[in-house]
Amino acid sequence: MRKKYDFAGWATRNDLKCSDGRTIRAGAFADQDGMTVPLVWNHDHSDPGNVIGHSVLFNKPQGVYSENYLNDTEAGRNVRELLKHGDIKQLSIYANRLKQNGGDVLHGVIREVSVVLAGANPGAFIDSVIVHSFDGDEDDGAIIYTGEDIYIEHSDKKKEDEDEDVEEKEVPEKEEESEDESKPSDEEDEDEEEEDMPDKKKKELEHADAEENKEVDNGGDETIQDVFDTLTDKQKDAVYAIIGMALEDEESDNDEEEEEVKHNVFDNEYNEDDVLTHSEMEAIFSDAKRYGSLREATLQHGITNIGVMFPDAKLTGGMQEVKRDDEWVAGVMSGVSHSPFSRVKSMYANLTEDDARAKGYIKGKMKKEEFFGVVSRDVSPTTIYKKQKIDRDDLIDITDFDVVSYMKQEMRSMLNEEIARAILVSDGRTPGTEDKINEGNIIPIWKDSDVFSIKVDVPFEASDTDAQKAKKIIRAAVKNRKLYKGSGNPVLYTTEDWLTEMLLLEDLNQRVIYDTVEKLATAMRVSRIVTVPVMENLVRTYSVEGTTYNKDLIGIIVNLKDYNVGADKGGEVNMFDDFDIDYNAQKYLIETRCSGALVKPYSAMVLEADHPADSGAEG
Repeated sequence: MRKKYDFAGWATRNDLKCSDGRTIRAGAFADQDGMTVPLVWNHDHSDPGNVIGHSVLFNKPQGVYSENYLNDTEAGRNVRELLKHGDIKQLSIYANRLKQNGGDVLHGVIREVSVVLAGANPGAFIDSVIVHSFDGDEDDGAIIYTGEDIYIEHSDKKKEDEDEDVEEKEVPEKEEESEDESKPSDEEDEDEEEEDMPDKKKKELEHADAEENKEVDNGGDETIQDVFDTLTDKQKDAVYAIIGMALEDEESDNDEEEEEVKHNVFDNEYNEDDVLTHSEMEAIFSDAKRYGSLREATLQHGITNIGVMFPDAKLTGGMQEVKRDDEWVAGVMSGVSHSPFSRVKSMYANLTEDDARAKGYIKGKMKKEEFFGVVSRDVSPTTIYKKQKIDRDDLIDITDFDVVSYMKQEMRSMLNEEIARAILVSDGRTPGTEDKINEGNIIPIWKDSDVFSIKVDVPFEASDTDAQKAKKIIRAAVKNRKLYKGSGNPVLYTTEDWLTEMLLLEDLNQRVIYDTVEKLATAMRVSRIVTVPVMENLVRTYSVEGTTYNKDLIGIIVNLKDYNVGADKGGEVNMFDDFDIDYNAQKYLIETRCSGALVKPYSAMVLEADHPADSGAEG
């Protein structure tokens, strides 16, 4: 024998399209048929006293129907009185673990039923919130208002037979309430009349006091403006405030699902002095067309709380960088040889001269000694650094991302790029510049002596097309490959422009000759081809017997195993930080002390061509 419920009503209705476009489908909460969940006052979990009873859920074809039982507590008794007098009429549920297919809600779990002061709108809507899932899965939660009135179970009804089967009992319909309910005569007449009224007519009665009993024609010819004009000034101010808060809360819909949030704009307080009147709104939207910006238009009207409508910008995607392609840097830094000492000596003997050759002996003749030169060079280290600072106030105020971690990452990246650049072509700064990396300590392959870096001249003509120049580059690389004495199969470092021209070469039938970079690399007898942005538009100037020559850099063929970078213990890359008390600045320094040079003769080939404007200029 089951105890009669205190009141009943629809917890949620099926196939009602919500304000955000989603629709609760039949069977979404079918698994909870007969389940008991807490009954709460207005979704307030701040006080255990707000749990006012429990609710038994029944899955029906129309939706989920709830039979509700109030506790004999002060809060429960208060709610019972409010229900008895018709002061509150609506239920709401809180559900999570929602599963959707497009805009259709197919499954979920109702966690509580609440008695609420007012639903957000007639029908139903889902106000998405963020929850912590129960089984480790993250999903959406929602407070769902049906806008349906509560069916009150009065004391006279409770005196009926309590052995009646609950499952066979029909859910009371609104049209039958006058027959099934035993209300005091005055209340019964009023409630029956209200249930039979159209929804819009009910709204008119609810606003009767505010409108001074003025009737509004709901014949279907009213516009939104007509309805809006029927509101009092105070009601209009409330509408403006709600719109502003809704705009401010829009960003929260896409936050990461880390905590439960239940929000109702009717629960927020607002300052009646900081709202827009209807006339101001019309002027603002008119000015927005002229200013081209709604923000500018509102500023012109002197609105001080503009942040309500335009919340603070949020950083998305982290710090974005605009920088040169630096994929080649990692290959250079990992490709060179490393030694645990910074002062490196290289010695070599030239055994290619005729005097170094072995000789045949003729009886009776004197045997001659061979002659060859021995050359050596010493390379000492230099310091390369990058320094950065940030005001401590800014460091504290920046909360969107870890600025210190980003700065350190940027400093290391730029230091590596500068070292790799100095190894291949020098740092590009003019001699005598205070910040120039000394080319005697980090000797660039491009500018190294001919003993270590073979200079190959590509014979461009002024009348050559780009395709003809590309063919000459490939031919020069292949024909002079015999001069290369370096280790293994080298790599070609060149520019994106020259690589493109070589890949676009066509045969007599206008078919592309090299359809992949790998095929082009095989034809040029290199292991791979790497493009280096800092090699673009570089010109080397040198003089011979008073004549100045200018050569455009095309590419460098080298195996970086033959290039040694040395650093003593303590001279490797180090990061330092310090605080300047006088200037309230946090300072950071990254530096290394190292040397670098080719250590094997003829271990690199430099492809160059005469500079068209300055070739042959007299020095």
